[in-house]
Amino acid sequence: MVVAITDDPTPSGDDAKFTGPERALDRRVHGWLEHAPRTGWKAWTVELAAFTAKQAWACVFGAAMLAVVVAARLWWPDDAALARNDALTLAALAIQVVMVTTRLETLRELRVVVLFHLAGTTMEIFKTEVGSWAYADDGVLRLGQVPLFSGFMYAAVGSYLVRVYRLFDLRFDRYPRQWLTAAMAATIYVNFFTHHYLADLRWLIMAGVVVVFGRCVMHFRVFRRRLRMPVLCAFGLVAVFIWLAENISTWSHAWTYPNQAEGWHPVSASKLGSWFLLMIISVVLVAWVYPPRPVSGLPGAATGERREREAAVPGHPGSRPISPETPSATKPR
Repeated sequence: MVVAITDDPTPSGDDAKFTGPERALDRRVHGWLEHAPRTGWKAWTVELAAFTAKQAWACVFGAAMLAVVVAARLWWPDDAALARNDALTLAALAIQVVMVTTRLETLRELRVVVLFHLAGTTMEIFKTEVGSWAYADDGVLRLGQVPLFSGFMYAAVGSYLVRVYRLFDLRFDRYPRQWLTAAMAATIYVNFFTHHYLADLRWLIMAGVVVVFGRCVMHFRVFRRRLRMPVLCAFGLVAVFIWLAENISTWSHAWTYPNQAEGWHPVSASKLGSWFLLMIISVVLVAWVYPPRPVSGLPGAATGERREREAAVPGHPGSRPISPETPSATKPR
């Protein structure tokens, strides 16, 4: 469930965290929208538009990668001198260079992207060896059976997560101890390998994830309003979108699963569980660059009761403190 909790008086969630281009764009957009209605359906339309635009901006690496994969599927000639997989690798590398040189992605964030790339490529090498999925065998830019562009697909997930952290000024209530989340992520990663030889513990691990993250709530800023959502719900939504992108990628023959060898059909919904668990690994890696910030660090945040009932930010024209005579500042969406 997502609920509105307060108006936000600041022009950006954490301006210092934006890159230069993002900061300029953020200020320009806020200049356009500063006279937008503060209440009613028009206000919520503005919030929805801002949410969509921020999500699209956070997905720019992944969207570019997906566009290249689809374009190669539709238009790359089979008899081209440059193999399709090599072309995809060079295109992915070019996208990454553009992201950094144009400051759409910071060098600090690049560390997480590289970690995603390494962790993903390592798993790809193993999974292709045991036959979990396969790539076309053309091209020279590869490790074993794995073309190097595959690591950039994981890097796209890392890029999205670090960017969404900045763009939505994410804060967390009751975030688990980081050593515990790291142990959970390590267990998930190891199980991706060992379940081929030992018992598959993913459902037991899934139960552990629910226990560890079940009480954690994510707070995020859209335009004027801050919203909150259970972290497990956020993990699930991201997993769904990755699964949809996976369907597009397998349709484009970026890789194929054994049951798609005779012809493409949608990826099994059971893969959603794997992507959900991948979110835990992803969040731990992102937390290495951006340690989770508490809700209590927000301007005007109260302690104690505020964690149970979110008060509006003092001083904002549209805000009111919660009192017995005042309707609740939270309402289901």
